[in-house]
Amino acid sequence: MTAPLSYKDAGVDIDAGDALVDRIKPLARRTLREGVLAGIGGFGALFEVPKRYREPVLVSGTDGVGTKLKLAFTLGGHDTVGIDLVAMSVNDILVQGAEPLFFLDYFACGRLDVNTAARVVGGIARGCELSGCALIGGETAEMPGMYPDGEYDLAGFAVGVVEKSAIISGASIAPGDVVLGLASSGAHSNGYSLIRRVIERAWGGIDVPEMNQDFHGRRFAEALLEPTRIYVKPVLELMRQLPVKGLAHITGGGLVENVPRVLPEGTQATLWRDAWTMPPLFAWLQQQGRIDDAEMHRVFNCGIGMVLVLAAGDADRAMALLASAGEQVWRIGEIGERAPGAAATVVR
Repeated sequence: MTAPLSYKDAGVDIDAGDALVDRIKPLARRTLREGVLAGIGGFGALFEVPKRYREPVLVSGTDGVGTKLKLAFTLGGHDTVGIDLVAMSVNDILVQGAEPLFFLDYFACGRLDVNTAARVVGGIARGCELSGCALIGGETAEMPGMYPDGEYDLAGFAVGVVEKSAIISGASIAPGDVVLGLASSGAHSNGYSLIRRVIERAWGGIDVPEMNQDFHGRRFAEALLEPTRIYVKPVLELMRQLPVKGLAHITGGGLVENVPRVLPEGTQATLWRDAWTMPPLFAWLQQQGRIDDAEMHRVFNCGIGMVLVLAAGDADRAMALLASAGEQVWRIGEIGERAPGAAATVVR
C-alpha cells in the first residue's frame, strides 16, 4: 500500500515556517511606533495614521533588491540585503516629502532555511529602525522547485504619509537653484548585473579568492555588499527647517535618468563631475569593465545616492544641517534653462 503523503513530503515544512514567525516577532517588536494597532501574526496588519496630520496623503512604494542577491548567495551576505530592501522603498517615498510609517516584506524560497531567513528579516528590521517605520507584516512563501537550494527572492512595500500642503513635486524648481548631493554608501542596489559581469571578466567568477583581498581597508566582498544608505531621518529633519524644492533618489538609471524625474519643463540640471569624490569601487568597475563615462552615469549612482534641489540662499545652511546629521554632502550642480531638444540633466 502506498504510504500517505504530507505537505513536508512535497517540500513544504510548516513547522519551519512557524519557527521563523517565532524568530521574527521580537525583531518586529523593536520597530514599533505610533499608529501600529496590530502587527505580525494576523491576516492583515492595522495602522492608524498619526492624528498630528491635518490633511494626510499616503505615499506608497515597492521594490526588491535585484541581482545583488546573487552575490549575497555566493558570499553569504544575508545580514544586510534586508536593509537594501527597506532602503529602496523608503528612500523612494521620501522624495515626495513622506515620513515612512510601515513596511511589509515578501520572502520567497524553494526550501525554507530558518536561520538564513531570520538573518534576512533581521536586516529588514534594522532598515525599518533606521528609517523610523514599523515592520508590521509580510509573507514567507516556500515553493519547492521554484528556486534552487540556498536561493530566495525579496520584495518589499512601504507606506508613508505627508501633509497635503507639504508634498514635494519639484514644481517650484527654477533656474538659479542649487543641486546638492548626498554620498552613497556604494552601489546600493542597482547595476549589479553589470557589476557581476565586470567581476567575471576580471577574475573569471564570483566565488574567488580575490573577493577576500584588501580593498581600501576592507574586504572587496564587503564593499560590494555594503547596504544601501537610508536618508530618511536627516532629510526629514532638513525639511522641517528649510524648504526643499526637489529630491531625487538615484537608483536604476543613475544620475542622468533620475534627476530629470523631479525637474519641471524647461529646466536643466548641470552636474559638475569634479564636485564630488567617486568612491574607489566605481573607479575599479569603470577601469576593469572599460565602461565609458556616459554609461557610468546612466547605470550607477557614482557616489551620489540622493539629490536635493534648494534655493541658492538656503544651500549653505542645508549643507551644514546635513553634515551635522552625519551626511557627507557636496554642492554638485545648478539649475538652468533647458534649450529645446537638450537633455534634462548633463554631467560636465
